[in-house]
Amino acid sequence: MTVAASDAASRAAQILSRPVALGGLTVPNRIAMAPMTRQFSPGGIPGEDVVSYYARRAAAGVGLIVTEGTYVGHESAGQSDRVPRFHGEEQLAGWAKVAEGVHAAGGRIVPQLWHIGITRKPGQPPYPDAPSVSPSGISLDGTENAGKAMTQQDLDDVIAAFADAAAAAEHIGFDGVELHGAHGYLLDQFLWERTNRRTDAYGGDPVARATFAAQIVAAVRQRVSPGFPVIFRYSQWKQDAYEARLAETPEALEAVLSPLVSAGVDAFHASTRRYWDAEFDGSDLNLAGWTKKLTGKPVITVGSVGLDRDFVKAAQQEGATRRVGAETAAVQGLDGLLDRLEREEFDLVAVGRALLQDPEWAAKVLAGRFEELEPYDPQALKSLS
Repeated sequence: MTVAASDAASRAAQILSRPVALGGLTVPNRIAMAPMTRQFSPGGIPGEDVVSYYARRAAAGVGLIVTEGTYVGHESAGQSDRVPRFHGEEQLAGWAKVAEGVHAAGGRIVPQLWHIGITRKPGQPPYPDAPSVSPSGISLDGTENAGKAMTQQDLDDVIAAFADAAAAAEHIGFDGVELHGAHGYLLDQFLWERTNRRTDAYGGDPVARATFAAQIVAAVRQRVSPGFPVIFRYSQWKQDAYEARLAETPEALEAVLSPLVSAGVDAFHASTRRYWDAEFDGSDLNLAGWTKKLTGKPVITVGSVGLDRDFVKAAQQEGATRRVGAETAAVQGLDGLLDRLEREEFDLVAVGRALLQDPEWAAKVLAGRFEELEPYDPQALKSLS
């Protein structure tokens, strides 16, 4: 290893190895595992393979694991038979084993609680049989009358379902919860003016559009212990609407986030496609950086960490993706990330595809073993083990 490489390795270990507090939880380092839908849980029940999948990454140094999205206990939350559910005796027993396995490996774990809302036109995959509910019956592509506009009873029932799931998470041994308010799913559909055209207390300006999400946060906060962290994941972009924005200015973003802070959010997870992109003109802060500046809360950043190119675009252009050198994929990608962490622009870094490809990613980075990293290659990826 060259002197420069040795210095980079030492710097990465020093910055990423620091513990951080999220509410009453201490996370041992700054590396998180991003939630990634797997559909490996027949009947919604996570099995021993799911236990091994998460425990393996915890044993390799991931400080905080955020699980794949899990359905809350409402009939409209989602009906894929292979997506795990966070309700039901068998399902929760399976999740208890996952938490136990991660803790035995030295990690911390939170489930991501999820309601899909309207994500496609009625009858289309991936959830053709799920009752379609949303703020105003408008799908992400703007189709009107695409599903049912939620009644007050619907809203109350879904709020209760999130609160029940959070209480169950604490009861079976999880370390916190993450509420999925990103990517055009139900909570995000309320936040976004294009899908929320309600004229009651849940629609209107950004503060009003945040009411439903804030009520879920408050209900969750009431059902769990004071130190049990509640994380809220959000994004500007949506599924199939990558240029969508909740807020065009920092002031507009603050209007969205402030009600969530007041309701009891302990930390945010700001989802972007590329962590290095500046969010607003006149500043190089990314979405996570602005979130921390505006709220004062700890923030997780995410978006192409450990990757050196836009793999989706590359695959479309070339028909395949090339393997890249580990030095390029890891070291260059980490330099800017470490700079931002050192400036305390954000607090944790969520790794997705790179950690999916290489379960030992965290251990290798923390030990400076960059040359051993496996570059992400969707063509070569054979399993999600």
